[in-house]
Amino acid sequence: MPALFIVIVLFVVVAATIFAGVKTIPQGQEWVVERLGKFHKTLKPGLNFIIPYIDKVAYRVSTKGDVLAIGSQEVITKDNAVIITNAVAFIKVTDPTRAVYEIQNYEYAIQNLVMTSLRAIIGQMDLNSALSEREHIKARLQENISKEVAAWGIYVQSVEIQDIKPSDSMQRAMEQQASADRFKQATILEAEGKREAMIREAEGKLEASKREAEAQVRLAQASARAISDISESVKGNDLPALFLLGDRYINAMHKMATSQNSKMVVLPADLPAAIRGMMGKG
Repeated sequence: MPALFIVIVLFVVVAATIFAGVKTIPQGQEWVVERLGKFHKTLKPGLNFIIPYIDKVAYRVSTKGDVLAIGSQEVITKDNAVIITNAVAFIKVTDPTRAVYEIQNYEYAIQNLVMTSLRAIIGQMDLNSALSEREHIKARLQENISKEVAAWGIYVQSVEIQDIKPSDSMQRAMEQQASADRFKQATILEAEGKREAMIREAEGKLEASKREAEAQVRLAQASARAISDISESVKGNDLPALFLLGDRYINAMHKMATSQNSKMVVLPADLPAAIRGMMGKG
């Protein structure tokens, strides 16, 4: 019985030893093996063998593409505007050995590196550029990150800006500024409209005055010509002129008599004598 027990124990130990020395690595992973505390080799996907109790699998590293979320942060632009931005980084481990030995925690390091680079890039831009040039920020960010993480055996496939927007206080300030600009523009347009109306009104009055003056000049010229023609026509014969002037005089008196503002009309006793006096003849 003791001998059988020993055989069973030995069998179990041997089986456990063999099992410990055989490693099956799944696709998409690489395992880092240390021998007596020092890096020994990297196990690729498939069947691998190590020396039990001497070799140890220290790290299991995924070589699949990974997504790192970069938390939201406040960033100050060159013109002192505060914006909030976040991003995601798509990475892939190309050298597991350097990924585990060159940096303590490459995921945490990349997240902080992206945040720091993002602040530096946006800090060199004004607000309008930061909000409109997302592709430019993305390209510069990926370029900066790729240089830094290459020494860690990591490849940056892409860095995407998820969101970039002004802070709440900045949005309120922008809305107030936009409202003030619209009010200013409306005031300017209203003032320009009133000024244009006044100019057109003044031009209209000026044109009307010119036309009225021209009409008065032409009327005076016509009256002078008519008087000249009458004087030329009558010459020594007063009867037609007396008749014409008398007719006009009577019409004028009639209008004055029918006017609502007229209270009394005085007619001369000798109308022909009055008309001769108007003509300058006694």
